[in-house]
Amino acid sequence: MRAIVTVIGKDRVGIIADVCSLLASNSVNILDISQTVMRDYFTMIMLVEAPEGTDFAALSALLDDEGEKTGLKIRIQREEIFEAMHRI
Repeated sequence: MRAIVTVIGKDRVGIIADVCSLLASNSVNILDISQTVMRDYFTMIMLVEAPEGTDFAALSALLDDEGEKTGLKIRIQREEIFEAMHRI
């Protein structure tokens, strides 16, 4: 299962490490990553791949919960949904 992960929040040390560690601990592989800091705001988008049978709803909830704890907005969306939304 391929998906798009977006991360937005106030810049601080360790955001990439924290998000990547969380994904790795759930067997999610990062295929591509782009990040930037605009003024004091960190933004990142990743193309990821999760193993077959991954509970997408549980992974999404986990990322959402981690984002709330750390002051970030972390969202995941299936690749086909993301592409369909941006095809128009």
